[in-house]
Amino acid sequence: MTANLSKVHNLAWRKFLTAHTVLIDQIEQDLAAADLPPLGWYDVLFALSQASEHKLRLHELAQAVLLSRSNITRLVDRLESKGLLQREQCSRDRRGAFAVITQAGFAMLERMWTVYESAITRDFACHLNVADVKLFIKILNKITSSSNSEPEN
Repeated sequence: MTANLSKVHNLAWRKFLTAHTVLIDQIEQDLAAADLPPLGWYDVLFALSQASEHKLRLHELAQAVLLSRSNITRLVDRLESKGLLQREQCSRDRRGAFAVITQAGFAMLERMWTVYESAITRDFACHLNVADVKLFIKILNKITSSSNSEPEN
């Protein structure tokens, strides 16, 4: 019984990874077709748009978008070069800096969201009814909750 359960879990895991990859690839293609930047740019701009005063320290931004410090620095450099965000020196810590979304960044976020939302609706949401969504959220909440919690039977 345990071997069969393990196979089912592995199958579910593979299906989850495949679905994630397929969906992200399609969103990336849609953004590129609309002559928009990659999804990672959206994630950074969204995190900043939701932050207090629309700014985050680079390490906070890296945590918010699940990137390493070196990767976030390079990504921030690219967004800054396009005028979508700017760095602001931290008054309390001269070595630290904030990334702050600009008006152009807000405009880009809006343009990207139009494409992103359409892809979510077309490729993801259309496959889920209300009961599916509630179950999906419940499962994802269990997965993302404290890693110290015991699994439910």
